[in-house]
Amino acid sequence: MKLSIVVPVYNEVETLPRLYDALLPVLRNTGHEYEVLLIDDGSRDGSWEVLQELAQKNAHIKVIRFRRNYGQTAAMNAGLHEATGDVVITMDADLQNDPTDIPMMLAKLDEGYDLVHGWRKNRQDKALSRKLPSKIANWLISRVTGFPIHDLGCTLKAMRREIAQDIQLYGEMHRFIPILAHWRGARCAEVVTKHHARQFGVSK
Repeated sequence: MKLSIVVPVYNEVETLPRLYDALLPVLRNTGHEYEVLLIDDGSRDGSWEVLQELAQKNAHIKVIRFRRNYGQTAAMNAGLHEATGDVVITMDADLQNDPTDIPMMLAKLDEGYDLVHGWRKNRQDKALSRKLPSKIANWLISRVTGFPIHDLGCTLKAMRREIAQDIQLYGEMHRFIPILAHWRGARCAEVVTKHHARQFGVSK
């Protein structure tokens, strides 16, 4: 099995070396072939130069650059459709998602699911400005769509490539990938994942 890791990047120059150091050992330990697709969404802080250095250091790293900032959905869509792996894993570049959750999500896929999405049950964000609005939104969307979910905002997901490449994203639709997949007949599962406080920069 081959894994494709898709990571949108926007002004994350401080976190990129740390992301590389955290992600690569996990991928090597899975025993699977892998590629890491890093999509620079028009960064202006030196992220592109760091991405180029990482790609030169490791042939598994592939980088894509947008000429300007188009938003996370566009970057995610580009990565999903460039991925060549049997399983596509999406995650943020800011190290709030934890790469050590990847083996657990792969094991869940092996149970027969098509998509596994994370639930940041213990979110390390400010309660009023981020957690409460998110909780209300997730509840409303779950009620309206009939799709049971706790955390549409978690970028950490693992899905089979045929599901990933059947989805066309636009606007802010990257948040709704589990629902879009479900509507296409995918078997989806939600798992509790770790969540860390942001160490550098600000939320995009």
